[in-house]
Parts: sequence; structure tokens; C-alpha cells
Amino acid sequence: MKKRIFPLLLLAALLLAACGGSTAEGLTGTVNTDGSTSMADVMAVLQETFREREPGITVNYSGTGSGAGVEAVLTGRADIGLSSRPLKEAELDKGAVAWTVALDGVAVIVHPSNPVSGLTLAQLEQVFTGQVDNWSALGGPDAPVAVYGREAGSGTRGAFEELLGVTDRCDYTNEYGSSGDVVGNVSGNPNAIGYTSLASVGGTVSALAVEGAACTEETVRSGAYPIQRPFLLVTREGAALSPAAQAFLDYACGGEAGPYIARAGAVAP
Repeated sequence: MKKRIFPLLLLAALLLAACGGSTAEGLTGTVNTDGSTSMADVMAVLQETFREREPGITVNYSGTGSGAGVEAVLTGRADIGLSSRPLKEAELDKGAVAWTVALDGVAVIVHPSNPVSGLTLAQLEQVFTGQVDNWSALGGPDAPVAVYGREAGSGTRGAFEELLGVTDRCDYTNEYGSSGDVVGNVSGNPNAIGYTSLASVGGTVSALAVEGAACTEETVRSGAYPIQRPFLLVTREGAALSPAAQAFLDYACGGEAGPYIARAGAVAP
């Protein structure tokens, strides 16, 4: 009898490790996340700080866009999806469940040489739908407005257009596949205007005030800045997470991660 106990215990231990369970040293396993490119900086800091807490867990991130990320978790291709827009009714009907990890302002950006420092929501609607196509109408130079935005399916684009009330009505000069591409191209064109996550705004572009409120962590948290959205982790209703994935979800949405989320340029809820 004693000879059979050890092999059974060994088999149980191996199965537990293979499923991402706990060991004497802590949890082990892999967590695959997929979705919003706007959440890249937030994910990077969460990956780094979570690894310090749970070195046996590897958290992978693929930036494929919010819609693709939600679809990935619904079809089981990812453990956790990432969305930088509220979930759609159709996604909720399919069982998508949202967990708010951070808040983000959608910054409206221009070239640093542009003298225009702020616009109203009505002016932004006119610019992005092509009704106003010269900077002179906005207090800027006599130059055509180049309107840059994200590709269809982007969470940033979806949130921006919905909040501005211009869904499917924007007249883009160019569309780009990532927030970094929008920032890079706006920084290279004095006549450009675009939008990106607050977390993605750097020193190469200027963020406009909207309705008199600058896009900052403080104005996003207070609600003063009008173009803001949630950063969501997405799971599937009824589908149990592995111990490793559950540990990452608990960490990301818990208070301990708040200071690191702020370090990434987003706002802890």
C-alpha cells in the first residue's frame, strides 16, 4: 500500500502545476491577455509589478485592439481581454464581463507649434466630421486641417466617436493601427489633429483643453474632462479562470496596483 501512495501524490503535484495551481513556492502558470493597444503602458507596469509578487506566473500581452480582445476571451483564445471602451450590448449578451482597472482621458492632440490650445465639443465635432477644415476658423493659421484617427474596431476610436456623438461620421485624412502611430504622425505634421490615450501623450505633441478643462489625471478623476473612458479587463461569464489568471485579475483590480497604474499615466478608479 505504501508503495502506491508516492506515485499518486507525485501525479497530483504534476497535474496541479500543469494547471497553473499553487506550489510550495507560490502560484505558477501562464496568463494570456489580448486587446486594447491603448492599455499597453498600463499592462506593462502591471506585468512588471505582478511578476515581482508572483514570479511563477507569466502574463503575456497582445495588442490587437479592443474588439479583437473581447472576441478572443469570448472564444477562449485569451484568458483575459482588454477593452478601452465600454462593452457593447452584443458583447454583454454573449457573456462578456467587465472589470474596471483604470480610467483614461482621450486626449485631443496637435503639433506643439499649433497656437490653438483648446476647443469646445461642438468645435471638435465640426473638425472631425469635416465641417471645419481650416485652422483659421479655430484661431489658428490659414492651413488645412489633417484629421488623424484610429482604425475601425479600435477602442479609442469607438470611445472618442461615441463620447463626441460622431460615430461613423468622422472624415479622417488618415487612420492608424495604434495609439503610437497616431502620436508619431501628429508630431510630424504641424496641421494635424488626432486623439490618443492620456497614457500615450508624450512631449512630442500638445493635448488640447476641451470645454476649458485640460486632460490630466486630476480632471479625469473629477469628471471635469469630458472625453474619458474606462480601461477594462474582460472575462467570460460562467468560465472559471485558472488560479494564475484569477490572481492577476485580483491584483490588477485591487488597491495595491493603483500607484503603479498612475505611474503608467492612467487613473486608478
